[in-house]
Amino acid sequence: MNYTQQFQESMDEFKTFAENLKKGVENLASSGEVKLAQTEKELVYEDGKRKLYRYQARSKKICPVPMLIVYAMVNRYTMLDLQPDRSMIRNLLDQGQDVYLIDWGYADRMDRHLTMDDLINAFMDDCINHICEQHQIESVNLLGVCQGGTFSAIYSALHPEKVKNLITMVAPIDFATNDSLLYVWGKAMDVDLLIDAYGIVPGDLMNQSFQMLQPFTLTFQKYLNMVDTMADSETLAAFLRMESWIFDSPDQPGEVLRQNAKDLFQENKLVKGEFEIGGQRVDLQQISMPVLCIYADYDTLVPPVSSKKLLEYVGTKDKQELSYPVGHVGMFVSGKTQSTLAPRISEWLNQRI
Repeated sequence: MNYTQQFQESMDEFKTFAENLKKGVENLASSGEVKLAQTEKELVYEDGKRKLYRYQARSKKICPVPMLIVYAMVNRYTMLDLQPDRSMIRNLLDQGQDVYLIDWGYADRMDRHLTMDDLINAFMDDCINHICEQHQIESVNLLGVCQGGTFSAIYSALHPEKVKNLITMVAPIDFATNDSLLYVWGKAMDVDLLIDAYGIVPGDLMNQSFQMLQPFTLTFQKYLNMVDTMADSETLAAFLRMESWIFDSPDQPGEVLRQNAKDLFQENKLVKGEFEIGGQRVDLQQISMPVLCIYADYDTLVPPVSSKKLLEYVGTKDKQELSYPVGHVGMFVSGKTQSTLAPRISEWLNQRI
């Protein structure tokens, strides 16, 4: 290729870039409000900032055992309902699941002494008691996502009689691995200094830390690639929804983060049978209900080995794993999961009613 051809190709690329940028700016100017979590739901219980929602049914045949979804605290549950055609919650409703969800809300200075015991043995337990009373049942199906999966495994070990089936999804359980940079950092972090300084750890600080796990991909490259797609209004809208979710990062209660970092990341007490909350030791062998462990093959945040290790420690013989060739976030929004994940979860649950 001679110099003239190289120059022409460069000019063509620059022209395309400029045209996409111009059209993208026009699309941005007319995009309006970014809307997430549009599936209809009703507030049915609350305790301060923490809320329990029930989603409106979308199927005539409803599973007789309701499902409670417990999401992580470090980001918002809206990832599960990002947009109507990429909504794990809507897909579960279409499969006949009766879906409840915990919203942890936004912590402030009043929550600096909130503990994992307060969240799990108090609020989660109150929510499950409320659901059981409303449906006149003794147990619910529990679906825990990411950190919410860790909480759900802990709850199921402490209150096995209240959980009919347990599903964990991309949930950190065994922290011995170093396959994730987050796990390496978590083991080395001076969490006492961080929490003693802040009390409530700023969500923006947490978010910046997550971005530094893949600094080039999640910062410069992402926004450079955005120009190639922003000329398409629908693609741009999807990008803006994801950005809205990423930067909606609640502040973290210091004592919850302290125990999570020290007892789990640094000392791996959960799988060792040494983890305690509220004076109770958490024994994963007490998880006697059926367990479905779902993990992402290319998860760089929660390594697959960390998630699926749960099945080695639970007491039940009815245990299965399910994996998808996606990353951590892809589990909820990827086209590879949208059509099959909710049906497979529902089929597994319906076989165990």
